[in-house]
Amino acid sequence: MTPDPASALDAYHAGTDEQFLQEELLLGPWTSYSLVHDPKHMAFVLARYKFAAKLLEGKEHVVEVGSGDGFGLPIMAQAVGKVTCLDWDERLLDGNARRLAHLDNVENMLVDLNKESPDLQADAAFSIDVIEHLEPEQEYNFFANIVGCLAPAGVLVTGTPNATAAAHASRQSQAQHINLQTLAQMKQLMERWFENVFCFGQNDEVVHTGYAPMCHYIWTVAVGRRDRS
Repeated sequence: MTPDPASALDAYHAGTDEQFLQEELLLGPWTSYSLVHDPKHMAFVLARYKFAAKLLEGKEHVVEVGSGDGFGLPIMAQAVGKVTCLDWDERLLDGNARRLAHLDNVENMLVDLNKESPDLQADAAFSIDVIEHLEPEQEYNFFANIVGCLAPAGVLVTGTPNATAAAHASRQSQAQHINLQTLAQMKQLMERWFENVFCFGQNDEVVHTGYAPMCHYIWTVAVGRRDRS
């Protein structure tokens, strides 16, 4: 049955007029670059945040380690009580506070986790696309300071590109990714700090438990903080 044109028009306006009243938001610098140069990568990033948010859904207080330009932050903020965003680049934090001011359960903290741990006791922490940018010799201090932010029963979710996929990375990624890991290395690293570590792979938007060397992206979910590493 063909819908009546007047009814269809009324339905269109009923569904969209409110959306046209919404103030348009800007994208951050990294996401703007992706939109111009590699827009499909934006879908991959959002899928990573969706996975982390689903794992941590319902947590009262979650820490994001390295919030970047905040592209996926609204997904996590929708799922948990509060998000504390840590980053060492004040420009990113200032931009996120300006663009994402509507997120009233988010706070930003300028901190270099290579050097210090903020005074927090969160239920969980997560990092997406961070560890691969670390100086390898800073890795121990970095994770010690993350673990220091967690309550004894805290959870740490970590996502990073797989070292086995480095040959297929973009020019920018190959230049910046100075501390790539395999899934076996990530598991071993997390076991220094946590009693239980669960591993996943990801290809594009799909998270799975398939053959690790063929995963473009890898995840560890670490639970049960050890008293000492």
